[in-house]
Amino acid sequence: MKSINLATIDLNLLVAFEALLEHRSVTKAAQQLQIGQPAMSASLNRLRILFADELFVRLGRQMQPTSKAQAIAPGILAALAQIRQTVTFNQSFEPNSSNHRFTIGSSDYTSFVLVPPLLEFCHQTAPSLNLQMIEFKKDCVGELLEQGVIDVALGVFPEPPRKTQWEPIFAERFVGIARQGHPDLQQGTMSLEKFTQLSHALTTLRQDTTGEIDKVLSQQNLQRRIALTTPHMLILPFAIAKSDLVVAIPQRIALCLSQVCNLTIFELPVKTEPWMVSILWSVIREQDEANRWLRQTIKTICQHIPPH
Repeated sequence: MKSINLATIDLNLLVAFEALLEHRSVTKAAQQLQIGQPAMSASLNRLRILFADELFVRLGRQMQPTSKAQAIAPGILAALAQIRQTVTFNQSFEPNSSNHRFTIGSSDYTSFVLVPPLLEFCHQTAPSLNLQMIEFKKDCVGELLEQGVIDVALGVFPEPPRKTQWEPIFAERFVGIARQGHPDLQQGTMSLEKFTQLSHALTTLRQDTTGEIDKVLSQQNLQRRIALTTPHMLILPFAIAKSDLVVAIPQRIALCLSQVCNLTIFELPVKTEPWMVSILWSVIREQDEANRWLRQTIKTICQHIPPH
């Protein structure tokens, strides 16, 4: 079957066909479409040429559809209905009744910080929503967002991928943790000399043994021993509680786990710069109501996560 080039067809003719089918009158069809009767007559003539059929013939006081007009009418009416539905489609999102599933790209740290208050918020305002947290590689995050594999990503993005938007959601900084009663902690503080002499733990996804603390120490011609590396931040407090290792971790996770694992938090004897955790999303979903709700909810929640 030979395909038809729709670019050569005025789709307004199908609207004229619909009006003629409904009113069986050129005059009334013209009034509905708010055009003159001559313009409607011209549309009917073009329809006849397009379909190679009279389509509507006058019988008495009405224009009656021919057999061909009756045969093609269901398809034309369905097509126009679909077009109208598509054009007027409203991406409304009602969180209190939606069972939408959000997929969030997140590390164990950002999940630890965000998920408990987010679940509490959803329980109260969006009880049927579903959440899926997945890890991601930063060099793949742009593709994951563009393809819709994840709705948003949480993390530190010094160079956000192209076709993405980002917004900071909270600031974070490093503090030190050690087991309670650690012999090298004096009234909750530790000297730089003791700090560099101790064995340290480090969380890293890069499979190396160099963290931000090591970069700062190297500027002072100092170094430390990394006795344990792991990609899983949440294992560190439990490991620290059973050893004399020390570790620098984000303050929010230190505050939460220090009580559970009997740890002491101390200020690091080296100065490190705070950093900003951000939310990242694709420009494709900039105006998507569900995505906008998720982004705004996360930002609002993070404003109330201690420390302020």
